[in-house]
Amino acid sequence: MQATDSVRRDPAERRRDTLERLRAERDMWVSTAHPDHGPHQVPLWFWWDGQAVWMCTGAGSATVRNVRAEPRVRLALPDTSDVVLLEGEAECHPAPEVPTEAADAFAGRFGWDPRTEEAPFVYLRVAPRTVRAWCGTRELRGRVVMREGVWLG
Repeated sequence: MQATDSVRRDPAERRRDTLERLRAERDMWVSTAHPDHGPHQVPLWFWWDGQAVWMCTGAGSATVRNVRAEPRVRLALPDTSDVVLLEGEAECHPAPEVPTEAADAFAGRFGWDPRTEEAPFVYLRVAPRTVRAWCGTRELRGRVVMREGVWLG
């Protein structure tokens, strides 16, 4: 359900809707920062395994370089009317070392397997520590639906 300014979802509904979007959507904005180069934001395909987000990008990308220097990241689904923001620390997994279940699920979802590419790729895994979700101004209060890695409501 997409809430409007006249409808306010309870915490259980927000959690359910957030998890559904994490299962259904394919693109996510990834925000990183490097102490010397500053902020960087890029959209990436993602797969939600039920506990963490998996993404993949070139091993030499600014995203990977930034995560190696500063693993804290912010992730955002692309809808500004139905906001979902995740925060956590990214782990880097070189494509040859990524867990098979994650790599196979990613490849199955997108029809592309970075493990077969000639150029090196890195999978990023982010288990959210904080999740915020809201639709409209009436949902600003109570927008935190996960805190310290634990779902609320």
